[in-house]
Amino acid sequence: MVSEKAKVNSNGVSNIISPKQGKAKRSQIEQTQSSGTSLLNTTSSNKKSQLTQTFKDTPDIICLSHLRWNFVYQRPQHLLSRCAQGKRVFLIEEPIFSSDPLGRLDINEDASGVIVVVPHLPQGLTEERINADLQILIDGLFSEHKINKYICWYYTPMAIAFTRHLQPQAVVYDCMDELSAFKGASPTLKNYEAELFRIADLVFTGGQSLYESKVNQHLNVYAFPSSVDVPHFAQARTIAEPADQAHIPHPRLGFFGVIDERMDIELLAGIAKARPDWHLVIIGPIVKIDPASLPQGENIHYLGGRDYKQLPAYLAGWDLAMLPFARNESTRFISPTKTPEYLAAGRPVVSTSIRDVVRPYGDLKLVRIADTVSEFVTAAEQAMQEDTRTSEWLSRVDNFLEKISWDRTWASMMKLIDSAIAARDSEDKINSKGAASTQAPNIITRDFLFDYLIVGGGFSGSVIAERLATQSGTKVLVVDKRNHIGGNAYDHYDEHGVLVHKYGPHIFHTNSREVFEYLSRFTQWRSYEHRVLASVDGQLVPIPINLDTINKLYGMNLNSLEVQEFYKSLAEPIEQIRTSEDVVVSKIGRELYEKFFRGYTRKQWGLDPSELDKSVIARIPTRNNRDNRYFTDTYQAMPLHGFTRMFENMLNHPNIKVMLNTDYREIHKAIPCREMVYTGPVDEFFDYRYGKLPYRSLDFKHETHNTAVFQPAPVINYPNEHLYTRVTEFKYLTGQEHNKTSIVYEFPKAEGDPYYPVPRPENNEMYKQYKMLSDTTSGVYFVGRLATYKYYNMDQCVAQALSVYKQIAVKA
Repeated sequence: MVSEKAKVNSNGVSNIISPKQGKAKRSQIEQTQSSGTSLLNTTSSNKKSQLTQTFKDTPDIICLSHLRWNFVYQRPQHLLSRCAQGKRVFLIEEPIFSSDPLGRLDINEDASGVIVVVPHLPQGLTEERINADLQILIDGLFSEHKINKYICWYYTPMAIAFTRHLQPQAVVYDCMDELSAFKGASPTLKNYEAELFRIADLVFTGGQSLYESKVNQHLNVYAFPSSVDVPHFAQARTIAEPADQAHIPHPRLGFFGVIDERMDIELLAGIAKARPDWHLVIIGPIVKIDPASLPQGENIHYLGGRDYKQLPAYLAGWDLAMLPFARNESTRFISPTKTPEYLAAGRPVVSTSIRDVVRPYGDLKLVRIADTVSEFVTAAEQAMQEDTRTSEWLSRVDNFLEKISWDRTWASMMKLIDSAIAARDSEDKINSKGAASTQAPNIITRDFLFDYLIVGGGFSGSVIAERLATQSGTKVLVVDKRNHIGGNAYDHYDEHGVLVHKYGPHIFHTNSREVFEYLSRFTQWRSYEHRVLASVDGQLVPIPINLDTINKLYGMNLNSLEVQEFYKSLAEPIEQIRTSEDVVVSKIGRELYEKFFRGYTRKQWGLDPSELDKSVIARIPTRNNRDNRYFTDTYQAMPLHGFTRMFENMLNHPNIKVMLNTDYREIHKAIPCREMVYTGPVDEFFDYRYGKLPYRSLDFKHETHNTAVFQPAPVINYPNEHLYTRVTEFKYLTGQEHNKTSIVYEFPKAEGDPYYPVPRPENNEMYKQYKMLSDTTSGVYFVGRLATYKYYNMDQCVAQALSVYKQIAVKA
């Protein structure tokens, strides 16, 4: 724990120093007074330097809070502790007044990384003097900690009085309660809140009711109701309770939280009286009310405040969790954080009819609602008698809680904050050029124009878009950098009228009935079985290697049994199969490996097969019969009118909009969407944090020839000295009749559009790091070849997309 004490004398009147403090002390304070900087313990300078260095490129968060950091662990702690993982966070509390004549800041770094700043001021100051002193203290803090780029995050509008002079990159008002309705609220609070609304870029609300109250007071208001740390509170389902609760008899009805004017004291007393055999366990600090006013009885147990980490253990011993809130002005807009926390613990819950508990928890029958003593008792009896697993209540609870983690909430907030900063930067650029002040073109609005942004219009993106639009009824925006849909499967008619595949041959085949029947909704099919020849030793022979390949190549007349023995005679025993070379040599020997595989693989991957994972060549079979089909899948066919027509049919829905020639990063801040489906390169999404994942790319040389047929097979492979790997003639694939024919040569290369992930151990290790990032990125689904760094066939892309859609549908 870093502890710093900053002392600033803001003027020569209010902070009087007694004569016996001596000349040295007075001289030190006068120097501070003239410089406007704070006096900090030098022991913390290294720590501050490390913090500054670590987060120098990201804006700091300056949080102004009416809540003490170490009081009750709630919304600010959940959010800011997550923020502190990537930014410096300074939480400035309300001042503490004492008899010390010298104003100072107590600065402590919490274990979470949040830097807690507590101002101390002399007693008896006027409000004007308090704000003036606080301003000087904060200026000293900023100077000492080199706070230059920052975001102001307000929990209390009252802090406006001493922070007006600040120049943040963005202003956020996280309105977690209607503070003006609380007991002892300042009469000036509403005026300060109105001022805060005028300067704020974003307003977050702690619940739906509060959102409805504030939504017309600002352009950019977003509801972020209470979230939950599920793993933390789910411990209550398995751990033992603490000793200081173990002696309390069952059944136990528990509550934890601040005990103040929001508690329905009469309801609490009535429950205890109506059911003396029930024991009420109340955990939390008592504030703003007289402890003597609380109901007393042998079956009411006030255990005092407990640390956040201890709460699951207490929950573990409860038979029911309760929310006995009064229905008054102070509870009109509350959204109790403890509601989902109780549920995560697996405890049945009964609450009074607090609006943000009724919606959604009551409506979904996750929480029972009761207001009178008799209703509450009846509801509690029913809840404690229910078999939560048989009734599927617990399953419904867990499904609901998946959607409301604090991680997801924080990630969503950060996206909005980034948008707000971008909007300010854009407006500043406009104004710096002398143009009239105008709202930046990418300013966010509070309405989500689309439910989902889908990045990429290939198989993965298009399938999910179609399912979301037709099955879930949601609005979808599909964005693609290219000027067409269909991804790499895109086909079109060239200038001669021949249907060609722009990015090389795409042959559809699958063993999945589900995938084939799904795509059949959008296309008719043309039966097609793919065949490939390889140019070896001046001859064109079937590939994969089969009986005819061997007989033609070696001038033999072997049968199936004999060719099998022939392979064995060439094969070299290898103890452990690690590489692609091992796979081939162990099956058919080094001679066939050199003729068919080594040269082709070195061109394709830029690596020798001995440097490649065994999975690369393991896909290619060797046959003992005359089957010369490249694939043996159950379903082999080509879209009758081409792939592009199939994609057009898939995306032809009023809920789907498509933007081409567009980088999603240019528009996702201007066109708000609830969630994203990302099919692009995963390393690019995270700005290459762990380095660039290696891919092989291709150059295509398309030619049209004034002849009906160019070559004797759809594809001819060249596993030899040619610079290209294969030549494809498209009319075989499409079945088109035309007096001309179009072909394409493929030239592998290291740079360019990413096509094939390079399967090497070090690349897989790098991807695992990106996978960890993607797994913890809320609101984004990573789908497809590039997003998962896997070489999927087309049918595998469709199958994965259908599976991800089902996950999305369940969560939605």
